[in-house]
Amino acid sequence: MHNIVKIPGDGIGTEITKSVTDILEAAKVDINWIEVKAGEGVFKETGNPIPDETIETIEKHRIVLKGPLTTPVGAGFRSINVALRQKFNLYSNIRPAKSVPNVGSRFSGVDIVLFRENTQGLYIGKEHWVDDAEKHAESIAVVTEDASRKIITAAFEYAKKNGRKKVTLVHKANILKLTTGLFLKVGEEVSKNYPDVEFQDLIVDNMAMQMVLNPNQFDVIVTTNLFGDILSDLASGLVGGLGVTGAANIGDDAAMFEAVHGSAPDIAGKGIANPIALLFSALMMLEYIGENRAAEKIRSAVYAVLQDHKEDCTPDIGGSGTTESFTEAVCDILRD
Repeated sequence: MHNIVKIPGDGIGTEITKSVTDILEAAKVDINWIEVKAGEGVFKETGNPIPDETIETIEKHRIVLKGPLTTPVGAGFRSINVALRQKFNLYSNIRPAKSVPNVGSRFSGVDIVLFRENTQGLYIGKEHWVDDAEKHAESIAVVTEDASRKIITAAFEYAKKNGRKKVTLVHKANILKLTTGLFLKVGEEVSKNYPDVEFQDLIVDNMAMQMVLNPNQFDVIVTTNLFGDILSDLASGLVGGLGVTGAANIGDDAAMFEAVHGSAPDIAGKGIANPIALLFSALMMLEYIGENRAAEKIRSAVYAVLQDHKEDCTPDIGGSGTTESFTEAVCDILRD
């Protein structure tokens, strides 16, 4: 049995988390869920968006499935998600973007996996006012050789393990010569250890253009925090949006799997939230814990529903169904 921490989250989080856990149960994956709280809901109860009990439980079990969270205004955090990633040094943010059946997109056959450095760059929030009038602000991006080597090595290891042919490193070393210049230098060094994997580097603005012109030319992408944040959402848009793409945050000894879309309070409680993003994140979690067969079984069931039972899918991906109807359709296939 696998002990896994579950954070249902805010807004639609509880609805889609229940959908995912029901589907995993139908697939007969042996999981002991340890539920804890984080986000706006628990902040209103306790005054703390990440209670000590939640941190202690994650520290003990080291694997988390997390629904979308709302960071409360004035809680002292720029982002609860960022705080959790930094607390547990989850330096690899992994965002697959793969075409799925019968979901609107101008592209087909897209199969990209983006690795984003998760702990440095501009996202450390190291910024200050230069003058007392608050009319001149500065922000500092931090890039280190050690962190760069970890994320770039993770990308190459993934490519090697999964039979991927190319790793594209994205940077802005023509302008940011020290920070992303260092990232590029480390990438060139690491690539020499993987002679069977093609190495390519592209400047970020050219990369964005190339992705929307021909995404099929890319395989594994690795980049810094800010660029990865932007390009991973762009990649999701190529295959139908954030509602059909999962995400993992992985460190040396801990991992958190989450849907990266928001908590969507405007549709919370209406029964129309799309659980696919969190479900695909959970499939990444199953692969992480060695339940590859179950992950593939569930993925096949989802594809079958998208292809043959679109009426059971939620309206955001062209169906006329509900969270419950989609969940039941997937579960029915798994039970059969």
